[in-house]
Amino acid sequence: MEISFSAPTPLEYFASLVGDDEDIPLFEAAVSLAQDEYPDLDVQQVLGDVDQLLARLKRRLPADAPALQRLRILNQFFFNELGFGGNVNNYYDPDNSYLNAVLRTRRGIPISLAVLWMELAQGLSLHVRGVAFPGHFMVKINLPKGQVVIDPFNGHSLSREELTERLDPFKRRSGMVDEFDVPLGLYLQAATPREILLRMLRNLKEIHQSQQDWQRLTMVIDRLLVIAPDAWADLRDRGFALAEQGRTAEAVHDLEAYLAHAGDALDLDLVAERVAELRKVS
Repeated sequence: MEISFSAPTPLEYFASLVGDDEDIPLFEAAVSLAQDEYPDLDVQQVLGDVDQLLARLKRRLPADAPALQRLRILNQFFFNELGFGGNVNNYYDPDNSYLNAVLRTRRGIPISLAVLWMELAQGLSLHVRGVAFPGHFMVKINLPKGQVVIDPFNGHSLSREELTERLDPFKRRSGMVDEFDVPLGLYLQAATPREILLRMLRNLKEIHQSQQDWQRLTMVIDRLLVIAPDAWADLRDRGFALAEQGRTAEAVHDLEAYLAHAGDALDLDLVAERVAELRKVS
């Protein structure tokens, strides 16, 4: 009897990576996001390419190099020699979120650059974490003499004053001033791998939504719902995207599930009207 095995779909592969909060391989999962856009992408090849970069780095460092030296060599290699940096000319290009493309073009957005930089830093045994700073993802590193916060867009380390200055507009917009103010440290907490992946996917979602690219939007939300099954607003948005593609039965399923779980959301009447319209044409 011949037994055949089918390869997992990109979504199934992603689900297998993010199922356990204790052991999410952040870099591999982040690379796999590009499989929707690049169906022939070999994720393991991308991991191997980064391993080669890490091997080049390690050859430059003595085994007993202190953490500060390792950090300086990493930043020199990553930002200066390889020329990684922010894509200021085309910030909203989806390729800025796909790590295979970032490796090729050396351009990305803060969070994709951070994920790649952290993979190399961790390979050098540096204690680094991502920071979900409002509006601009950061990385932080613990050194013997204190903590350093780095902007992955350009490699600059940021002082407490610079971080506070960047945060002020967000706090004013959010009403978090005077008696509602909170300390800077609250915004510098380490982001979990799940939170980082969610932020990467929400960036892509926003791009595809603004471009009314319903098929790509649907694939991104499929991944969002794997990693955050109770994200009811994402389920609603997938329902709307499915409706735009003429996938009426699937759209009604998502939108009715949203209505059942969204509590007292302000858009319940609007969504119910859309469901009624879809039922008429189905």
